Amino acid sequence: MPRVSCIVFAAKHLPPDRIHGKRVIDIGACDFNGSIRPLFEAYGAAEFLGIDMIPGPSVDRVMNADDLADTYGNNSFDVIVCLETMEHSRYWRKTLSNMKRILKPGGYIVITAPAPGYHYHGHPTDFWRYTEEDFRALLEDFEILGTEFDTDGPGSFVAARKPEGEFKEKDLSTYALYSVLTGHKTVELMPEDYKTWYYYRLILKQFIKWVGEESYHGLGHLITYLFGLGKR
Repeated sequence: MPRVSCIVFAAKHLPPDRIHGKRVIDIGACDFNGSIRPLFEAYGAAEFLGIDMIPGPSVDRVMNADDLADTYGNNSFDVIVCLETMEHSRYWRKTLSNMKRILKPGGYIVITAPAPGYHYHGHPTDFWRYTEEDFRALLEDFEILGTEFDTDGPGSFVAARKPEGEFKEKDLSTYALYSVLTGHKTVELMPEDYKTWYYYRLILKQFIKWVGEESYHGLGHLITYLFGLGKR
């Protein structure tokens, strides 16, 4: 569900000459409130493939991003966009590795994700928060074209290019990311992380927020019905 600022950042770093005639994949493509697909199709992308874990608008194939390399093979796409999706991948290293593998040498990647301070939004899962420094470290084996901090999110954006020639992927096995489930940086999420008071409070807050939103919408429907506001 990319914010407008995410789409603007992607468009800034992926102008028409980087899209025209290219094979593009959108990871986490389901269009809840916006998609970059119309823009890239207007730019003349040779192919635009949208994948997501759930079916919906702009989703061409329902699949796990961790299976990208096995499904499509290495060096198979010219451009990757992954907007507001990486926070939902518990095994983010595997997801990122698959993206690096399927991108052709010289290809472009744009990733956006929430930063620390962004609220928990488990729909259905939410695990991680990324800083600009994280993205620079995670894509150290690429050429970084630009990073940006989105104050509206808060969020972090990165655009990068895969180097030409033989590619040596950086080892990220010990890299720690900030987890919204623990409130601190961690290398891996453990079963006990789901049994802490911090986690229980997080889930309770999410439940209360959901109940409040549903009650608000329900009250609106009731008022509309009672006063006949929906009639013409």
